[in-house]
Amino acid sequence: MNGQNIKAIWIKRAKRGPMDAVQQAEAIASQGLVGNANQRGRRQVTLLDAAVWQQVMQELGVSLDPSVRRANILVSGIDLAKSRKRVLQIGECRIRIFTEAKPCERMDEVLPGLQAALYPNWRGGACGEVLQGGTISVGDHAVWADTR
Repeated sequence: MNGQNIKAIWIKRAKRGPMDAVQQAEAIASQGLVGNANQRGRRQVTLLDAAVWQQVMQELGVSLDPSVRRANILVSGIDLAKSRKRVLQIGECRIRIFTEAKPCERMDEVLPGLQAALYPNWRGGACGEVLQGGTISVGDHAVWADTR
């Protein structure tokens, strides 16, 4: 499926825990994804741009599954760079981007140099808070609900 859509969803059971691939997840307003370790706060949901991930993989000459980035949602056709305060609409769910998701040292545990490769210009993705809950499914259409 091309265009602006959800390519994959992962739930993190515990901090530093495994990322479980799921076909759909329930987002709860002001909390995050049901069953995910990160609840409340402004980092309720993390997003990664599929095209940016592929670009980083090409630059590093490797092919790693995007789940190693530890984001919750892999999007296609949505430019996350400098999207602070924008609202992403996925079905009924609305997520306000709070900040850039800077990669941590865990990325270098996966592959030395991955943290540095993801660090500039929002390449590590974005994180946000759930404004309006709803079900998010792989294949769902995603659009910016606001205009610039």
